[in-house]
Amino acid sequence: MKKNLLGVSLLTITGLYVLLSAIIILVTILLHEPVIYGIGISIILLIIQFLVSPFLTDISMKWFYKAKFDKDIPDYLKKFIEEVCNNEKMKYPRVGLIDDGAPNAFTYGHTKNDARIIITRGILELLDEDEVKAVVAHELGHAVHYDMLFMTVAQLVPLVLYGIYTMLSSHDDSKKGNSNNNDNNYGQLIAIIAYILYVISNYIILWLSRTREYYADSYSIEITKKPNSLASALVKVGYGLTTSTNSNGKSAAAKSNALGIFDSKTSKSLVVSSYDNGEISKENIKEAMKWEQWNIWAKWYELNSTHPLISKRLLAISQRSKEFNEEPYIVFDLNKEESYLDDFLLELYISYQPMIIFIIGLIISVIYLSKDNLKLGGISASVTLILSLLSSIIKFNRRHPNKNYNKTNVRNLLSEVKVSNITAIPCALEGKVIGRGDPGYIFNEDMTIQDETGLIFLDYNQPLFIINKIYALFKNKDNIDQHIKVKGWYRRSPVPYVEIYSYEINGVTKKIFTYPLAKAFYLLGLILSVFCLIFSLIAL
Repeated sequence: MKKNLLGVSLLTITGLYVLLSAIIILVTILLHEPVIYGIGISIILLIIQFLVSPFLTDISMKWFYKAKFDKDIPDYLKKFIEEVCNNEKMKYPRVGLIDDGAPNAFTYGHTKNDARIIITRGILELLDEDEVKAVVAHELGHAVHYDMLFMTVAQLVPLVLYGIYTMLSSHDDSKKGNSNNNDNNYGQLIAIIAYILYVISNYIILWLSRTREYYADSYSIEITKKPNSLASALVKVGYGLTTSTNSNGKSAAAKSNALGIFDSKTSKSLVVSSYDNGEISKENIKEAMKWEQWNIWAKWYELNSTHPLISKRLLAISQRSKEFNEEPYIVFDLNKEESYLDDFLLELYISYQPMIIFIIGLIISVIYLSKDNLKLGGISASVTLILSLLSSIIKFNRRHPNKNYNKTNVRNLLSEVKVSNITAIPCALEGKVIGRGDPGYIFNEDMTIQDETGLIFLDYNQPLFIINKIYALFKNKDNIDQHIKVKGWYRRSPVPYVEIYSYEINGVTKKIFTYPLAKAFYLLGLILSVFCLIFSLIAL
């Protein structure tokens, strides 16, 4: 397994550096630019970042997440880590514990011999011993595979490519006065190529990161020889499907780092807790998997993520169960009733329609103005603003359907397939606030609630950033353990969450003002644009 991962990593990194070398040679030969100095600076900065980053993360963990290092952990876990370290001939990692009921685990450091593994109290409370070992083995796999080092080396390529792009862009600007300058023409072409390769290399690195996640899962399976324990841990942490609670009834899911059990962008909170007769319901797992398996947006989000979709990891793990005399943890056998392509294309159109209309209208207006036709240019600009605002209102209303806030629960929301960042479902939930959206983080204003079926992340978003942070520091902690009734809009992007419209705690109802202010802004802009059009027509 290690040899396969090493081969894939070396081949990928070699390919990236071949592309980078080709660009460097082109710049050197055609433009006579000493880009080696810029590359040298980039390498030095990246090395400094690599060396300093773990220590800065240590400080962040201690100050903002209240993590305590070298604190006692259960004997079974300490013994397990010692056994793995002895087998791998690596130093025992520093283990940090965050006193939060949300399950989370991640690792960082330079190499396997100075790795830090962070776990939360929720990992120890919500998972059984085998599941805890499986999660920690996954994190140890990142250290054993030198993922921190390999990803740092890979990330140098897009960094330098973007540097070449910006350098040549400024290089071209300084030579615009000479239209016959061959260097300028070459510079423009190479700048475009460098930027294209920069984008491509970023996606290659994301693919490499997702690949290494699969290998970390495989490492956990090989070490524990219990693939179903890893699968059930992923379900509990990734989908929030759990039968366990701590003494306060808390159960949550948390933010994760790039080398964590999940991607922080896709797992800020976790979503459903439901079981039958004390066991996790496989039917609920399948319901939770539907959106990732069928909705086209899920594929797009995965393409831009450092981690594979949870459902794909579960299926990959389940395929290995028979190797260890276990039944496959999950078999996704639900029938797809439609393609969902029409919904995706409609949402894609609605999402980009305002920008497309604005760009086309702007081009037309500029053409009229360049011909000194100020009147038609003004009319064109007014019509463009009106159409752009109308399409923006359509998009806004699709994201905020302000009617029928029907009472539901987390499990029912999670089973919805026709939902995205563009298409929202108005809903009313009732439950208990069990923590912040980013557990333990003192500057996080969001909340996580638990109802009778599970957990979901609540997006608290007032119009001004400073208001959110003041609320996070001084008010949000008072909501913990309080009963809450909330109305809002359920979306996935891909994390399932509810944007708060209003909520009630202790009989006091509070509203978020972002929605009415945004609606007023659009209406005011539309009215002003109509007046501009009328004046332009009168002038004509």
